[in-house]
Amino acid sequence: MIDRIPERPSAAAVRGTLVHAVLERLFDLPAAERTPEAARGLLEPQWERLAAEEPQLSVLFEEGAEESLEEWLDRARGMVDRYFALEDPRRLEPAERELFVETVLPSGLKLRGYVDRVDVAPTGELRIVDYKTGSAPRADFEARALFQMKFYALVLWRVRGRVPNLLQLMYLGNSEVLRYVPDEADLRATERKVEALWQAIRRATETGDWRPRPGRLCDWCDHKERCPEFGGTPPPLPEGRPDAGEPRVVPAARDVSADL
Repeated sequence: MIDRIPERPSAAAVRGTLVHAVLERLFDLPAAERTPEAARGLLEPQWERLAAEEPQLSVLFEEGAEESLEEWLDRARGMVDRYFALEDPRRLEPAERELFVETVLPSGLKLRGYVDRVDVAPTGELRIVDYKTGSAPRADFEARALFQMKFYALVLWRVRGRVPNLLQLMYLGNSEVLRYVPDEADLRATERKVEALWQAIRRATETGDWRPRPGRLCDWCDHKERCPEFGGTPPPLPEGRPDAGEPRVVPAARDVSADL
């Protein structure tokens, strides 16, 4: 993100984008028409839109690719079908979809991101919903999975003045739902963690000490050859480092690690 080195398109990440687009547009239909068949019917038009907007995606299905376009779409269809095993969209009217949220903390740190869905009950309860195209994490990784949701809850709390009543992660890889009820203490703790992360980034920028964190995802990283952990040499920091200008933190838009 700092060096802005181009990355090859990832089939898993693009599939996540496609499924999110389908589920967002599903709610454009009248409630009675929000069926599995209708959702499947949105897949190919949405893929065609993505491919037209980003022609470089065509490299995903060149000769020798791991899967064909039809195989790739079939996996996306399975994720869309599993969504319907988790909830009935005919009974929902989301208040917001792909909602851009932004706030500035008292320290001056700007937080921003996109929330997949915000539901508001007739009695006023607020639910934040996020779709994941991977599988639900093991219990010891749940806190990491929930951090992004707490981040969104923190921003909404700061913007709207109320703590969301429920955070809900919907895992379309294995049809599981992770729910969490936050409170004000949770969100204050999240704010402190975000501030600490930003300070760590600033220190790393000032010292040049960017420590690698090797793991199983390294095998899919486009930048492995530049990583000191694997004998590579990272490029020098570019102009416009994170310590210049307005400080901000933006969470990852899509978490596709479980897809891999």
